[in-house]
Amino acid sequence: MSFFDVHRLPPIAAGPGITRRAVYLDNVMMTFFEFEPGTAVPEHQHPHEQITLVLEGEMEFTLDGQTRTLQAGEGVTIPPDVRHGAHILSRPTRAVDAWHPVREDYK
Repeated sequence: MSFFDVHRLPPIAAGPGITRRAVYLDNVMMTFFEFEPGTAVPEHQHPHEQITLVLEGEMEFTLDGQTRTLQAGEGVTIPPDVRHGAHILSRPTRAVDAWHPVREDYK
């Protein structure tokens, strides 16, 4: 894939009220998430490095026991194997995640 249109990437239902789209190369991936208000991503951890940027809306994000509300334009860097999770607040929210290495389960 060289050029892409995020709106034409295949949408995947990643959970109730959560849609995910992905684009990737051999060693890096970006995922585009759409969240309905009130949805949650339970705390978890994985071996991937992750950078999350909120594009629209807001989410309450917990990283290694610390919680912050992230607004559009704010983000978080997540080292490998660090517990994290999110709760979407009162508005539809869009976020983009960057990953290394590629999450095979997200292809």
